[in-house]
Amino acid sequence: MADVTASGDRAPVCPGTLYICPTPLGNLRDMTPRALDALAAADAVCAEDTRVTGKLLAAFGIRAHLERLDEASITAKASGVIARVAAGETVAYCSDAGMPGVSDPGQRLIAAAREAGVPVVVLPGPTATATAYVASGFTCPRFYFGGFFPRKEGEQKRTLAGLASIDAVLVFYESPRRAAAALAAIAAAFPTRRVALCRELTKVHEEVVVEAAPDLARMIASRTEAGQMRGECAIVIDAPSAGEAQAAQQEVESAAQARAAELLAQGDLSKKDVVRTLREEFGLKRNDAYDLVYGAGEGNR
Repeated sequence: MADVTASGDRAPVCPGTLYICPTPLGNLRDMTPRALDALAAADAVCAEDTRVTGKLLAAFGIRAHLERLDEASITAKASGVIARVAAGETVAYCSDAGMPGVSDPGQRLIAAAREAGVPVVVLPGPTATATAYVASGFTCPRFYFGGFFPRKEGEQKRTLAGLASIDAVLVFYESPRRAAAALAAIAAAFPTRRVALCRELTKVHEEVVVEAAPDLARMIASRTEAGQMRGECAIVIDAPSAGEAQAAQQEVESAAQARAAELLAQGDLSKKDVVRTLREEFGLKRNDAYDLVYGAGEGNR
């Protein structure tokens, strides 16, 4: 990358700006100098949890005006905070750990700032998403971040089914008390895939376990029953193998073929409408849907 600032230079902290400040996942030495500068210079530091951020600031000798801005208060308070930034205040925002705006209330604060047209500076720094993806050792160059894993069984099944054919590593956040249930759902959906459980990232007891999905599910279920699961988790699911992807595609094609036959037999829709329906319901390419409706070899007519 060009125009890299020299290591001894300091980028100024500008008034009338919202600074998004990543904080360590666990190891204080991962705090960046730029984030410390922004926190020290801010007129106010908004935090997901003022107790957590207060301890962080105290560790670095920073005295700041702290304001709580969590899931319960962000909707009511965001516009007021942004109005203050528009009036010239410098405001920094921190989540409990990692990059703000990734599955936390910071998303709505940043959206409000963009909508109001006030300057937003997102500082680079620790993030559990990328750290877990890299730690897994999975080699697919693409990953999909799904936020926190769904809690309800039906939603879990729908989510995993919808992601089954994506050629990417899947990354989810999960709490230690729900990790066993999440891994059981993943093992049921993807019994041949490898899965990594990344726990306590950057902390003293950091652990990354990579196993076949059913084996990892059994291991974590046993630990949970024994009361040995602690620390926030990231679950990383390997991308589908060539064989799995081919089997999934064949399953989609078979289901689409059956649906096409059903719709044509009903006679309520024209062939053109059936093609449109297949594309909407199964995500088929135009020519593939035409082949199913009109017969192979006629898809380009």
